Amino acid sequence: MPVADQIEEAKEKIRKKTGAGRFIAYFQSFTNTYGDVRRLTQLYLETIRREDIVILSLATRPDCLDEEVMEMLKQLASVKPVWVELGLQTIRDDIADSVHRGYPTAVFTDGYRKLADAGIPVIAHVIFGLPGESKEDMKNTIRYLADLSPELAGIKIQMLHVIRGTQLAGEYEARPFPLLSLEEYAELVCESMKILPENVVLHRMTGDAPGKLLVAPEWTRNKKKVLNTINRAIQQAATQNFIRENDHAEK
Repeated sequence: MPVADQIEEAKEKIRKKTGAGRFIAYFQSFTNTYGDVRRLTQLYLETIRREDIVILSLATRPDCLDEEVMEMLKQLASVKPVWVELGLQTIRDDIADSVHRGYPTAVFTDGYRKLADAGIPVIAHVIFGLPGESKEDMKNTIRYLADLSPELAGIKIQMLHVIRGTQLAGEYEARPFPLLSLEEYAELVCESMKILPENVVLHRMTGDAPGKLLVAPEWTRNKKKVLNTINRAIQQAATQNFIRENDHAEK
């Protein structure tokens, strides 16, 4: 389906759900700065020149931000705001290698700096629960991102999904590695919010995978339950913080 038709179809779905009249055009799948830059520029300009599109969001890889692409992004940003979403997942390069991320963390840092210098907001993607990572490793990734503020606009967090037909699924089925429980995941999301500066927006707290393809963890199938568990963890943390502050004030 042509991109213009995809946009109209998506807008209609969102309009029915929320009554929204303005939209973010999100190019999510694959690497959206890879290809013929002239074609990409034309496509993105046609998209953001629509009156009801207020932001263009492009998901890509930090190793696909060469000089020509950066010039394109600057041109687009002169028309309307542009967000660029970059996959980080983890700052541990050995873990990243094991899941075939394809570039070291230094490349992410370099890509981030290029975008920040151009005044283009960055949204970083993080995965919790990668095999071999400790909870402290996951929080260290969040600390790394927190240090990039104030240019970092936001992050998206999701739990690792083991998907049928992948190398990871084969490894998991041959020798299951530990996965985070729902409660552990909710606690980590809550801890991440404490670490991040107030100006960094949490764009996603969880994700889901097609049910037929999901091998594990089973608890990710119930997105409503996941969000409710995260919300309870946030409320409990806020209550505990309030109690501590009052105790300190009384002392």
